[in-house]
Amino acid sequence: MLDSATEPIVVDDTEHSRFEIRVGDELAGFVQYHRRGRLIAFVHTEIDARYEGRGLGGKLIAHALDAARAEGLAVLPFCPFVRDYIDKHREYLDLVPLAQRDHFDLPADV
Repeated sequence: MLDSATEPIVVDDTEHSRFEIRVGDELAGFVQYHRRGRLIAFVHTEIDARYEGRGLGGKLIAHALDAARAEGLAVLPFCPFVRDYIDKHREYLDLVPLAQRDHFDLPADV
């Protein structure tokens, strides 16, 4: 169990084109992205095995998608974890352009 001293934080490491989730001083996971114009493509997610099963992947992806929304970016979920997260959390579906949803096997509407 994580205590308040080790509350996970998510940061955007723009130098490495990835959002990172950290627990204390340790990197617990990341989601890699590529940006082009008003698009952000999420391509790969990893959570360190020591942190699996703690909900950190969901927290990481939610933060990344919220950041994309705040910047007005359209999302291309090439990473299966991100795609599945959007499929399960339909409040993020609008971030994926309608014309691209079929490509990611996502519904046209909620």
